[in-house]
Amino acid sequence: MAYTKNHRRDFYLGTLFSFLNKTFDVAPEILIGIAIDVVVSKEESFLAKWGFAEPTEQIMILALLTLLIWACESLFEYLFHLRWRGLAQSLQHEFRVDAYNHLQKLDMSFFEDKSTGGLVSVLNDDINQLERFLNTGMNSLVQVFTAVLLIGIVFFVLAPQVAIFAFVPMPIILWGAFYFQKRAAPLYLNVREKAAVIGSRLSGNISGMSTIRSFSAQKKEMENVSRDSLSYLSANKEAIAVSSAFNPLIRMAVLMGFLATFVLGGKMAINGELNVGFYGVLVFLTQRLLWPLTSLADTIDLFERAMASADRVLDLLKTPINIEVEKPSHTFDHTQGIEFKNLHFSYQKGFPILQGVNISVPAGKTVAIVGPTGSGKSTITKLLLKFYQQESGDVYFGGQNVADCDPPDLRRDIGLVSQDVFLFQGSVFENIAYGKPEATREEVILAAKQAHAWEFIEQLPLGLDTLIGERGQKLSGGQRQRLSLARVILKNPPVLILDEATSAVDNETESLIQASLAIATKNRTTIVIAHRLSTIIHSDNIYVLAGGKVVEEGTHQELLKQQKTYYQLWNAPLI
Repeated sequence: MAYTKNHRRDFYLGTLFSFLNKTFDVAPEILIGIAIDVVVSKEESFLAKWGFAEPTEQIMILALLTLLIWACESLFEYLFHLRWRGLAQSLQHEFRVDAYNHLQKLDMSFFEDKSTGGLVSVLNDDINQLERFLNTGMNSLVQVFTAVLLIGIVFFVLAPQVAIFAFVPMPIILWGAFYFQKRAAPLYLNVREKAAVIGSRLSGNISGMSTIRSFSAQKKEMENVSRDSLSYLSANKEAIAVSSAFNPLIRMAVLMGFLATFVLGGKMAINGELNVGFYGVLVFLTQRLLWPLTSLADTIDLFERAMASADRVLDLLKTPINIEVEKPSHTFDHTQGIEFKNLHFSYQKGFPILQGVNISVPAGKTVAIVGPTGSGKSTITKLLLKFYQQESGDVYFGGQNVADCDPPDLRRDIGLVSQDVFLFQGSVFENIAYGKPEATREEVILAAKQAHAWEFIEQLPLGLDTLIGERGQKLSGGQRQRLSLARVILKNPPVLILDEATSAVDNETESLIQASLAIATKNRTTIVIAHRLSTIIHSDNIYVLAGGKVVEEGTHQELLKQQKTYYQLWNAPLI
């Protein structure tokens, strides 16, 4: 309901049109009863009392009324479909955009505990489930309420004695609705969770198809998918078993009400206590009143699925935002460089990654951070980018404490080239211009040339307009890396982070990238995370990490002379 606050007019109009549609929908049954009265009573019929003495004239009047009623019913059916479906589409759009916007602000640690397929399932399948309920379920609820109200009035006006017995099943039906709703709620939540699991499995397997084939693991993964699909099937069957029991209960309750009207009303008509035409009205309206209630089973089924989906989306929206909160804008003085002071950080409590790290990166200089795997090298740059929040200590960027900075402002001045290159599904041009959407083709070409990427881009079928596939799968690793570098060169940030930027490429590609980096890092504050020590020998300063601490500091030659950790890394066989 909170998400309808900007659509209250549509909500109220949809309710009104559903109400009017049902009003005109039940009217023909009343006209049939009046027609029976005309045939039986002729000049003494109900209509004759309104000044229409001739039976033929009465029938023509009823025919015109029937035409008018059917026209109005059709009109309001069109209008309520227009309103409810329009509202469903609008809310679906807003819900998905709000959920995605919130997702973008969540801490990076949140994504470590969630699967991509599961999150996609929430943003897509669950929100689509809400749309399906708004498309049909809300109208069904309004129309059932309208039928009960209007037909109840007719019953109590024409035959109060019959009405009492006809309405006896109503409490049973309502009790059944609430009872099954309570029973079905956790079952449908389980269904949505199982759907997320299989969605995650399929998403991961499609992305990792080459790995699956390289290990000839198709049979194993088929079994995994089958197992997850069976879990989803089992959860659905359990929910269906409960929801399916609701319909037979309603049907028996409906039968009780119908028999009450049929028998009691019939006796009253035989005894002359009830007009024969009105008896027909009551019999027909009993059908109109009670049979639509059988659709409550389907409506409640839709409702439960929608509620389970809403719970999952709302849980996502309730996830607290810790780091990505908007803060006052700051101006960075990049003549002051970068300072990491006494940093302490753990991904998991009790397992420290950084322990009192102090690193200084002077403005316009290149500083390298090296060390064994797991020593915390990349973690330092993640703290600078404000992907995570340190437990203690401070990070200063351009004279400002990073803790006080607005994350987008901070990242706008930093360019990141990492080992794990991520390219978006689209064209070469779109990927290079990602950090500067307003860039011209000339600017993109210049950046590509500086990154030594233009040579292969020219050879592509459509050049800059060539589509590169999901994650750039149509390109080689070296080509993806050079596009990533071109993207950062075009962005032209004052600070550059190179995180294992050449560790996954061949020697020829590495030499091209190194030539590009020599230009890109000139007079620019640069932090280099490296595994290949040969790539950082010309750095202005090198910090060596081990066990989460800085154990050595100096230039390449100075560190070799000390013959400690750096010396061992330099002389290791794999370096």
